[in-house]
Amino acid sequence: MASLQISSMYLSSFSFKTKHVAVSKFRPMPLLLPKMSFQETNCEENVKPKTLYDESIRNLDTPNNNNKITTTTKFLAILELVTDRIEMHHNVGEQRDNWNILLLNSINMITLSAATMSGLAATCPGSGAPLLALKLSSTLLFCAATGLVLVMNKIQPSQLAEEQRNATRLFKCLQRKMEGTVALGSPSEEDVNDVIEKVLALDRAYPLPLLGAMLEKFPEKFEPVVWWPRPDKILQSHKGKAKREKMEEELMNGWSEELEMELREVVEVAKRKDFEDYERLGNMVLKISKSLAMLGPLLMGIATIGSVFVDNIGWWSWTYLVTLLAGSLAAVVNSFEHGCQVGMVFEMYRFCGGFFRLLEETVETTLEEKDMEKRENGEVFENMVAMQLGRSGFQLRELASKSASCRREGIAIDEFASKLF
Repeated sequence: MASLQISSMYLSSFSFKTKHVAVSKFRPMPLLLPKMSFQETNCEENVKPKTLYDESIRNLDTPNNNNKITTTTKFLAILELVTDRIEMHHNVGEQRDNWNILLLNSINMITLSAATMSGLAATCPGSGAPLLALKLSSTLLFCAATGLVLVMNKIQPSQLAEEQRNATRLFKCLQRKMEGTVALGSPSEEDVNDVIEKVLALDRAYPLPLLGAMLEKFPEKFEPVVWWPRPDKILQSHKGKAKREKMEEELMNGWSEELEMELREVVEVAKRKDFEDYERLGNMVLKISKSLAMLGPLLMGIATIGSVFVDNIGWWSWTYLVTLLAGSLAAVVNSFEHGCQVGMVFEMYRFCGGFFRLLEETVETTLEEKDMEKRENGEVFENMVAMQLGRSGFQLRELASKSASCRREGIAIDEFASKLF
């Protein structure tokens, strides 16, 4: 009994402590309110002191800031549109890459199945219904494969996919530049117009639809792709200005006569070596692509016609050989053209040619600018050109001096401007 009393006393004291702790744990805290003076509460005697928020609200009501807000809103709306363009081109590029894989596999399977049926028809005994069924089946399959080959050679899915990949990368570059402009400060109306021109130029260079807007896949000659606004208007605006006075050796904003000559020499090397090389390769790939695009449907048509005359009696029994050879060669040609993605290679050369054309126009436009303060800093511009060509500033200067010496001696330079591609 004594032990029971002791335990009951212990439990009661423990429960009391826990309740006390629980109550103290949830003890209400006093509500802290800021002290307010009588002058702040009395609205009739004194006016509230001005705050930073009131000043910013008052400044936003000015016409100048209203224009800034409108310009920034336009810029952000274009930035949202560019983000949407990135997603669209990415999705379309994946879709057209799938077209290339699926169409190529389907055409090869149909072609080989039709050739197999033609071979079975040649070995089929007699001339009854089984022979007719095999002949009709192989003819229909060859006709379907011929139609698919014509469509595939017309649109060149591998080239379409490469176009969308390039567009996605260029729109991402534009997006990062726009985000940097917003981070540095409010964009101007000139920034808005410049971005609009760049977006429209990219839309013209890499259209999304196929019907009515698709780029010509077999042009008469190789032309580099142009995805930037042409600086014709910019150059024309400088023609009316007075001629630049003779400058000193060290110019403002990091520019000098030596740097200008260096950039001109680099551009000349890029034109004579890099651009001409990509133009030659582009024309060669274009000829190969045209030949393969005509040879595939031709072989498929021969196989289709031959499958109609396949027989196992008399002279016509040899037609199956022509059918099988033409069908097999058509499968090989289609696999080489679309499996090796000849159209993608042609588009890659167009993009590389456009890169060197853009470099040339950027340097020429910068050097045409008469006002040194409006130019980009000379050292920054030199480093940017060097990094785009995969070189350091020292290597760029070495290339320029080597080009100048080769030109004075009347020999061709044996080095390309770009070390990247």
